[in-house]
Amino acid sequence: MRRGLISRSPAELPDAALDARLARVRAAMGEAGLDALLIYTNNTRPAGVSWLTGFVPYWSEALLVVPRERAPVLVVALTYRVKSWIERTSRVAEVIHTPRIGLEAARLIAAGKADAAVGIADRDGLAAGIFDDLRAGGSCLAFNDASDLFAALRAEADSAEVALATKAASIAQRALGEASARDASLGDIIAAVEGAARRLGAEEIYVAAAPDLGRDRRLIRIEGGMALGDSFALRATVAYKGTWVRLVRTFRRDDAAVSDDAAARLAAAVAELPSARGFASLSSWLVEGCRIAQPLEPLMGSRVSEPRPPLPRALVSVQMSLEIDGRPLLVGAPALVGGRGEASALLVTPF
Repeated sequence: MRRGLISRSPAELPDAALDARLARVRAAMGEAGLDALLIYTNNTRPAGVSWLTGFVPYWSEALLVVPRERAPVLVVALTYRVKSWIERTSRVAEVIHTPRIGLEAARLIAAGKADAAVGIADRDGLAAGIFDDLRAGGSCLAFNDASDLFAALRAEADSAEVALATKAASIAQRALGEASARDASLGDIIAAVEGAARRLGAEEIYVAAAPDLGRDRRLIRIEGGMALGDSFALRATVAYKGTWVRLVRTFRRDDAAVSDDAAARLAAAVAELPSARGFASLSSWLVEGCRIAQPLEPLMGSRVSEPRPPLPRALVSVQMSLEIDGRPLLVGAPALVGGRGEASALLVTPF
């Protein structure tokens, strides 16, 4: 369950942006012969539905029904008491409340066309029980996996999404700037980062740490106190208006400045995206992004066995491990993959 305030800002996510996204989805549905599209959402897989409607769940789950010729309907497994909040924060024609979202969504589609062709985005992420209810509610409906169709549409960031990601990145950058490496415990440092991000408007922040880079470069969620080494790294994962980014920064206990060379090498590697050429000399690196519903999933990297290079104009978060003057460093930041003839570029610098 999320803790930050979730609200909709028409200035930051205009109706025109949502209308344009919906129009692209409907055009693709027409080409694929789909009468309706279903997109599942919960607090860990919110990105597909939030991209089309602005809705971000605190908890529970929902199905967005996107008919090709009618306005979208959100079928939610939330109590009626949150109906007004959903309507304030989402742009849908109707909100339907039911404990069996698959059953109701199928009935809704079948009422319009009994033998409709229905695409399911993120089919592999849909629970078996919900799919069974879909079949029970529309016995003549033809269900298809529309994951690739939706992923190709979802990948290209428009100006509204880039602006939200830049805002989230700025929050992460400023929050990590509150960390003081001298005479502070790791718990106090993380608390300062989290507190700053909340005050700046983050609806969620998760902080992971590599407490002693001389011993272990792995970033982990911290439970309890841990001793800090001479250098350590923090990774801030920040959500703002449904858009998620990661920022990674290395700190020195003696407050010595971390070399600008780290940021320069990150920027140079990012400039080569979607090619992996810029990371060829690194033993550890990762590119994450949103394909369908997970806000950040591994796309390519040193430990990704089946890479999915990001498409042009996709928003990604990049992190990598390197050594400068014999010292280990972790560094990372969000970036926008270039379009035709454009280089990929960081949204903000990590330092």
